[in-house]
Amino acid sequence: MTLKEVLKGAVEEIASGFRRYPVWVALAHESIGDQHRRTTLGPLWLVLNYFLFAGAFVVVFGHRNEIENFPAYVATGLYVWLLMSEAINTAVPLFRREANYIKGTTLPLFVYVMRLAMQTVIRGAYSGAGWIVLMLFLVQPSLEQWLMAFAGLAVIVLALPAVITIFALLGAFFPDFEFITSNLVRVGMFLTPIFWIHGNDGGLRQMLYEYNPFTHFLAIVRQPIISGELPVMELVLCLGISAFAWVLAFFLLGALRKKVVFVV
Repeated sequence: MTLKEVLKGAVEEIASGFRRYPVWVALAHESIGDQHRRTTLGPLWLVLNYFLFAGAFVVVFGHRNEIENFPAYVATGLYVWLLMSEAINTAVPLFRREANYIKGTTLPLFVYVMRLAMQTVIRGAYSGAGWIVLMLFLVQPSLEQWLMAFAGLAVIVLALPAVITIFALLGAFFPDFEFITSNLVRVGMFLTPIFWIHGNDGGLRQMLYEYNPFTHFLAIVRQPIISGELPVMELVLCLGISAFAWVLAFFLLGALRKKVVFVV
């Protein structure tokens, strides 16, 4: 397959997927409804789960008084981490989970990608309501702080379809990748500065802080809330990572889209 064919295939796939936005928006809402059908609180369980998770982290690690406004630090970091890690974990088995539809319909693969991205955004909006309530109680951010934090969230949301595409394709062609990813994400929660900070003393901890990409995605949302400052360098880095993810997703989708049906 030539480069021209790869590029043309990717453009057609993505454009066709975006044109079918009513499909993936409806499917995403249906998935959220199915997950909470017959429950008393419905999607409000997402808010409650976030409160419980954040509260547990604050109680367990609350003795770390060297961190300014530790409850807000943890609550914001945890919110961003849960948003990203859920997208990654659910993306890996995406195409195998949708195998019947992929084999039985002519919908573009990007429809399933956008369905999961939309579903992640909806779930994130519910838990985000809990995060906003906590921030209003703990920090009382100004409008400018909120705008900077939501700009950081927008960068994450814009990167979601690309990240989901990459992980879904890897999961389709390499079934073991699901177990590798789940273990890495589980360990990654403790290697990412959700509830700890580096001490500028070098060593492994400093390296984990600086070279972990999740560190910077947490910072573009958390730093405006905690300190009221826009982390320009982290924002530029996150935009660069997102752009790279889109380029990689673009080429992988163009090269592999017609082969997915044979491996799921």
